[in-house]
Amino acid sequence: MKTIKKLHIKSGDTVKVISGNARGKTGKVLVVQRARYRAIVEGLNMVTKHVKPSASNPQGGIEKTEASIHLSNIMLVDPANGEATRIGRKKDEKGKLQRYSKKTGEIIKNA
Repeated sequence: MKTIKKLHIKSGDTVKVISGNARGKTGKVLVVQRARYRAIVEGLNMVTKHVKPSASNPQGGIEKTEASIHLSNIMLVDPANGEATRIGRKKDEKGKLQRYSKKTGEIIKNA
């Protein structure tokens, strides 16, 4: 059985794309696909999809949807200063692991 690592990104986080066609753009993470090590970010990496007519969509047509981005190409945006930052983990008073920004040292609240 393949083990899945803990990820630096969670759904609801604001991230910045650091490489690829959408480099420099920011968006909110909608879905994290842990097994594929990818995430879908709102409004980024848009692709066109041809949809066949169906009962729910009798017209069919061409839709624009977000495609997934590999997690190595996105970084979390620090809520304190709005810059991309690396993530560290440290235990709080209760012994629970908390994510913190390596740039500012502040704890990142879960979305």
